Amino acid sequence: MRNGLVGLAALLLLPSPHFASAQTQASRYINPASLTKPNGYTHVVVAPDNRTVYVAGQVALDSTGQLVGGSDFKAQAQRVYENLRRALTSVGGSLDDVVKTTTFITDLRNLPTLREVRAQLSQRSGRPPANTLVVVSSLARPELMIEVEAIAVLRGSVRFAE
Repeated sequence: MRNGLVGLAALLLLPSPHFASAQTQASRYINPASLTKPNGYTHVVVAPDNRTVYVAGQVALDSTGQLVGGSDFKAQAQRVYENLRRALTSVGGSLDDVVKTTTFITDLRNLPTLREVRAQLSQRSGRPPANTLVVVSSLARPELMIEVEAIAVLRGSVRFAE
């Protein structure tokens, strides 16, 4: 009996084939053409599980690096969420897959407008993601008013759109 238990214990300690393959697969780093060319960072990183997606902080820049929205916070916020959507679409995801965001804004007076823009986006699923809001004195460029980073968990495996 003792030998049988030792054998069973040894068997239980062996990693499953699924676990072993997840550990050997590398993360994938993606920079969609629909977003501005990054300098020193990657827009989208897909974890080895092929479902968890990390999106770098998105700002109100178009694919050529030009500011969208000028000094209009609402226009900037809408572009930021459009950029998040583009990042997620590049791996077969959507805004509905987002489980956590961190939002950086430069002026707390813009919070009602931010909530309005966010509400329009989360009405589809009815389940807004967890969020942390941070008020900062400045972002990477002085004209930027908002930046949002995200973590998403896709319902299926990553499908590359770009």
